[in-house]
Amino acid sequence: MKAMARPLIIVGSIVVIIGALLPWATFVLNDGPYPDKATLEFFDAPFGLSSFRLYLEILGLAGLVFCFVPLRDKIRVLKAVGWGTLGVALINTLFIIGDGGGFGAVTVADGVTAFGGIAAVIGAAVLLYGAFQLPAEPKVVINPKLPFWAEWLILLVAFVALLLLITETLTAGGHSGVSDPYIGPLFLSYLSAAGALLGVLWAVGVTKWISDMSERHRIFSILVLVACAVAVPFTSLGNDYWMTITANIGVYAATAIGLNIVVGLAGLLDLGYVAFMGIGAFVAANLSGAVAAEFGIRLPFLLAAIVAGIVAGIFGAIVGSPTLRVRGDYLAIVTLAFGEIFVRVSQNNIGGLTGGSNAIPNIPDLSLFGTGFNDSLTIGGVQLPSGVLYYFLIVVLVALVMFVFGNLKNSRIGRAWIAIREDEDVARAMGVKTGKLKILAFMTGATLAGLAGAVFAHKLATASYDSFQFNQSVTLLAAVILGGMGTIPGAVLGAALLFVLPEELRQFSDYRLLFFGLALVVIMRFRPQGLIADRHRRAELADQDVTGESLDDTVIKEPVAVAGAKEAGA
Repeated sequence: MKAMARPLIIVGSIVVIIGALLPWATFVLNDGPYPDKATLEFFDAPFGLSSFRLYLEILGLAGLVFCFVPLRDKIRVLKAVGWGTLGVALINTLFIIGDGGGFGAVTVADGVTAFGGIAAVIGAAVLLYGAFQLPAEPKVVINPKLPFWAEWLILLVAFVALLLLITETLTAGGHSGVSDPYIGPLFLSYLSAAGALLGVLWAVGVTKWISDMSERHRIFSILVLVACAVAVPFTSLGNDYWMTITANIGVYAATAIGLNIVVGLAGLLDLGYVAFMGIGAFVAANLSGAVAAEFGIRLPFLLAAIVAGIVAGIFGAIVGSPTLRVRGDYLAIVTLAFGEIFVRVSQNNIGGLTGGSNAIPNIPDLSLFGTGFNDSLTIGGVQLPSGVLYYFLIVVLVALVMFVFGNLKNSRIGRAWIAIREDEDVARAMGVKTGKLKILAFMTGATLAGLAGAVFAHKLATASYDSFQFNQSVTLLAAVILGGMGTIPGAVLGAALLFVLPEELRQFSDYRLLFFGLALVVIMRFRPQGLIADRHRRAELADQDVTGESLDDTVIKEPVAVAGAKEAGA
């Protein structure tokens, strides 16, 4: 079948291209005509492609081009194209069938035909099958070192492209608005197409090259990333809705990075971590001058946030003390118990510090030079949405937490935490003071969570125990594991996915959480090390070396190299 690989790829790509030019629905569905004028009744411009049909056309053409262009890693490139094409075709075809149309909607109904979806699915399957028949080739490694100014320019372009990709992803590939009944499949179609693009870039070695380049110019990369984060309100995300969503993502990302110290570096399973965020929120609320607060004082926000972080850190040390003699499942039970105790204490308003079921409402808004943080802002003639100052504050918070985490991970303390995570008994035998370091991990993580909680309380203008339930701890833990334990970008990406995906999948109504859960299962099946894994996790869970190469490939290549050396010696 290897001889048939190229013909299969060519035929599959052509069928996908034809499918994109055909109508997809024979009649108008209950929620209206399918978008991109894919319904036969409105199919008056077959070459006026947009949305999912445009993705399929581009992917089909990419399959043809990559089939003939000489590539060293052609199999991985075409697999990425094939999976992305199949995803887009299946998502839209199945949605038309399931949205009240049945199989007649994608085949024949009332004497009219619309085989675009069926053709695209068949073509994508043939394309993918042909890609799997190609002979295996070594992975491409691109690592040319250019002058610093050229690498800075490449990094700048790469990060700007990443910003545009993120904004397009959050707005469902250019489609926005909850009134669109088809925003769900369009969003998933965009994810499939974007996944194919990233897969191609990974296969040809571009992502690894950019990553290594970013590591060589770490300070410049951080500055550019912060600038890109600040530029978000000036993009299509610059509205009240997305400012609220991105601000919440930032708060939970900062909290997830703090949890990454406890779980990702020290390997201590904490199921009650959100309680420290709640402690910081309630402390800041009581020191904010709110009418319902127990203390009749109002400290400056910066001082209140510092106090909140310190108090949360003290509780972290207290909770960390019992962990000196427990580990694994027993440690999880101890931290789970602490989280539940915090919720019950807050619910019962013990000491009058939490407001009980009434919470602590009406926390005064922050202000800067007379402008409230919840007010809109005009910069350079551009009207920014309300809450943009809170977004900027949270960007600063995330940058601060990243700075703390990055410096701790690369320090002696960070290496000691990693040693405890790998094998606590061996670490103790090598002279690592495991007890003190475990308490320090809990205290540091709790302090960062307390700071995030203080910002969170002021952003919501209320502090309630409902916001710090057990399911929030599970969500944070899932964000750390999904993104990649022990990495900063992993925690941020995990938090973003866990808070954006449920919103974007809301159009699927009762099946939303089912799809969300299946997506997490699939990701963990094929990426157990996380979406952005550090080198330790790659070696442990994915059988990859520090460069990201498969250890199996290394074992296979070594005898060949030895044989070649022997022949040269002969």
